[in-house]
Amino acid sequence: MSEYHDKRAVEIIRQIRYATLATVTPEGLPWNSPVAHEYDNDLNIYWVSDKEGQHSKNVTANNRVFIVIYDSTVPEGDGEGVYIQANVEQVTDPEEILKVRRIKKGSHFEQSPDTFLGESIRYMYKAVPEKVWMNDAEVTDGVFIRDYRVEISLETIRGLLSE
Repeated sequence: MSEYHDKRAVEIIRQIRYATLATVTPEGLPWNSPVAHEYDNDLNIYWVSDKEGQHSKNVTANNRVFIVIYDSTVPEGDGEGVYIQANVEQVTDPEEILKVRRIKKGSHFEQSPDTFLGESIRYMYKAVPEKVWMNDAEVTDGVFIRDYRVEISLETIRGLLSE
């Protein structure tokens, strides 16, 4: 762990609006989906999806996911990402739904949470992180050797997100 990785992870989380959600189909096949996401200070990752979408069905059957928020806006070879192992749950608390919508739309936003409950087409999901990593690289004499992951303290990231 390093202060650089901690700060850069928070920077990526704050700047990159899409996350790649890796799930598993009921048949055991891998399934990746990009989702526009929001986050809170506990690094819970939220998104809204069609409840009939494959990734929504996958998290209903198996709530274990892997999320990557990757900064691909930089030159080739300089990309960095945040990797999150998490458990997913559907958000059913109307207050939590409104809280998340206000993160995205502003503190005065009003919308019925029923938009994402019951028989709605779309549901809101929350990924609760268990572990977090960033990627890093080994370079010798300017030559790329390998990349690897560096585990980051979840508590440190939460503290930095709260600042």
